[in-house]
Amino acid sequence: MSAILQILFDALSLGSLYALGALGIALIFGVMRLVNFAHGDVIAFSIFALLWPSTDAVAVIFAGNLPWFLLVPFVLVMGAGLSVLAEITVFRRFRKASPATMMIASFALGFVIRYFLLMLFSSRPKSISLLPALSQPVEILGARIPLLQVITIAVTVAILFGLTSFLKRTRFGLEMRAAAENFTMARVLGVRANRVIMGAFALSGALAAAIGLILGSQTGTADIQMGANVMLMAFIATVIGGLGSLPGAVIAGFLLGAASVVMQVTLPIDARPFRDAFVYGAVILVLIFRPQGLLAARGTKERV
Repeated sequence: MSAILQILFDALSLGSLYALGALGIALIFGVMRLVNFAHGDVIAFSIFALLWPSTDAVAVIFAGNLPWFLLVPFVLVMGAGLSVLAEITVFRRFRKASPATMMIASFALGFVIRYFLLMLFSSRPKSISLLPALSQPVEILGARIPLLQVITIAVTVAILFGLTSFLKRTRFGLEMRAAAENFTMARVLGVRANRVIMGAFALSGALAAAIGLILGSQTGTADIQMGANVMLMAFIATVIGGLGSLPGAVIAGFLLGAASVVMQVTLPIDARPFRDAFVYGAVILVLIFRPQGLLAARGTKERV
């Protein structure tokens, strides 16, 4: 029983990271038809914003020493601020460009962020200690689960419910949903494009920062490449769930997390290094039989 619970919590915890990443990507795609490949670099930037520039293996902590009730908002503001800055300085100038052009611009922006971090911190991973109290295990029905896993799952659920309420019950949320359905018509009806798009980027950046904080606390390491794998899996989850579909992205994120954990446990030891290949193979099968995704988004017209 305890082993099954451990697998369940591992699957939900990993799925939470993928779901949050996919949700951030889907938010931007919904209003701009942009697949933002700089999302993973925003994850890394949010954690390195807590450190002083240094090439040492042990990080020189800056804001990382703040108490948790100040640390968490600081990280979220860093991620949201960087994303909004990227929208103002880069993506706003490409709104009338093709999706392929915007995607290339997002690649370029990701490289700019990455090499900026390389210039300040070098490529050496940094040892950090963020929220060490969360590494303590708690006992649930006989299984010893790291407290951080429990909090990750609970926070993800809270974010999903909060975002759902925000989108359905607030004026700004309704404007974002209208923009996702038909941006041109929404603008004719008085929706302010800059406001909606900046809001989507801010939410996406805050979600990326939350992922970075969870990863940094789990691994005790700040690495410039730390957001790459999450970004890849989140993008796959976005495609499987249906591009532009927020519920589909979340469901697919949890399914990918569950598939990764279950395959890690059930595959023979010699086959476990190829776990991701089996996961991607399953993704190919899903897209062959349902290319529109699990929950295809209704808004498919060009934005702006």
